[in-house]
This record gives sequence, structure tokens and C-alpha cells, in this order.
Amino acid sequence: MANKYETVSFLSDYGTRDEFVGVVKSVIYEIAPQSRVVDLTHEIEPFDVRAGSLSLARSVSYIASGVVLAVVDPGVGSSRRAVAVEVLDGKGVFVGPDNGLLAMAIALAGGAGRAVCLTNTKYHLASPGETFAGRDIFGPVAAHLCNGVDLSELGEMIDPALLLPGVVPIPREEKGALHGEVTWVDRFGNCQLNIGPDEVASMGEVLRVEIGSVLSGASVSHEQVVRSLKIVRSYDAIGSGLGLVVDSYGMLSICVDRGSAARELSIGQGDLVILSRLTETEQTKPIPTPVKIAPKR
Repeated sequence: MANKYETVSFLSDYGTRDEFVGVVKSVIYEIAPQSRVVDLTHEIEPFDVRAGSLSLARSVSYIASGVVLAVVDPGVGSSRRAVAVEVLDGKGVFVGPDNGLLAMAIALAGGAGRAVCLTNTKYHLASPGETFAGRDIFGPVAAHLCNGVDLSELGEMIDPALLLPGVVPIPREEKGALHGEVTWVDRFGNCQLNIGPDEVASMGEVLRVEIGSVLSGASVSHEQVVRSLKIVRSYDAIGSGLGLVVDSYGMLSICVDRGSAARELSIGQGDLVILSRLTETEQTKPIPTPVKIAPKR
């Protein structure tokens, strides 16, 4: 017997200026009026599959069981596959493009079970064009899943091992230092790193933090900045200046109490950050911090 889902958790890069989000939600309600739609976010940067994937991965442990509808789809209308993937023995289903967007969240949800390519047009809307799959394919499929349609009816079953993997930014160790990057800047200007506190536990409570050359896709270009930052558990514990806060997702974030670290340092997603132990000299003498920041391009 097929599962019936009550909740659709919806993430996209549609924004809220245009009608796209409202149209998709209306399509879902028209097909499955008993369903409820939870908006995770619609402010993913346009076409940024990796940012959408990271946002989904951060959220997945807290998302209500049901359908997860994720649409960041720069390849819409092309040969990229539209898919639905079961997790947790059918307690949840991820619906979206097979472009790496879903991969990390599916892995964190326990891995893929059954997977299907959404080829059965019986469960789609008639499409006047090929560029709004959220309205014409993904939204309707999410609604039909809420009505109890089994995954196998939605199209051709596929091997979940052949789904496209996500691009996971992994820190690397080099000469005793950990090279990571800024993976997310929230609306407060906190800069989350792809490094957790356990990975730097042996380096002490105050770390040498170097923001150096720019990684691929970085938002800005700047000269090298070096700071000594203390690892703390709250923004208030930072005091004046910058600190490394263990954030609500358990990762290290460069933060300013009641301010924007991103603005103060002119850094953004994709920028390289190197964490290392303070030298003996640096432990007794503060690292000089005045560094000229190159203008944004």
C-alpha cells in the first residue's frame, strides 16, 4: 500500500518577487487540497545548485516527514532527468532535478531507496513550454504523492546508485593547517565554514585564521587577512571584534556580535579560509590585523 503524505517542504531559487512560488503551491493545493506546504526558502541564488544542496542538507534533519520538493534547475527543459527518490523506507520522498541538488540531503536522510524518473505524463500538467518544471512536473508529482500515488506509477524505475552526486566541499589538511572555505553567508553576515569544532580541537581555543586566495566561484577578491580568533558558543561571548562561533548546525562560523563578518572582512561564499595553531610568538603577541581590502569587482 502506497504512503500518503501530508507535508510538502519546498525549496527553490524562484525568489518571491514573481509569481512562480505561488503558482507551484496553488497547483499542489488544487491536486491535493488536504496537503500543507512548508516554505524552506526560495532565496537560493539563481542557478546555484551547490548552495541549494547545502541549504537542503542543513535543513533535512528538521524537515517534517513527507515530500521534499527542491527546485534549483538551470538545466530545465534539457536532457537532465526529473526524479523522485524514496528515503527511510518510504517515510519521505525527494522530488526534483537529478543535478546533484538532492544528493547530500538524501545521504543524510539515510540514503536512497526506490528511485524513479518522472516520465509518466499522466501525473504532470499540460505544458505550454518546457521551462517551468516546478509547475508542470515537480509540483504535480508532489501533490499526487500526497494523494497516495505510489512511486512506481510516476515513471520508469531507475538505479539510485546512478543519481548524480552532489559537490561536497571537503576541507584538506596541509602542513598542520586545515584549508576550508566559506560555504554559506546568512542574512546576518555570519560566514559558515565547512569545518567543525572537532576537526580543530587539537589546535587550541584561539586559532590563527587566514583568509587568503579566492576559490572558484567566490563572490569577492581580496588580499590576505590574518586574525587570531577564539572559538565560542554564542555571539555574545565574542565580545568586540570577530570570533569563531559553533553555530546552530554544529559548524564553525566567522561572526561579529550584532554585526556582519562578511561585510567587515569583505568575504563571501567560496572564499578560502585556513585554520591553524597559533605560533609561540603569536600566543604572546597579537597578530596584526590592519590589512587593506581590495575593492569588489
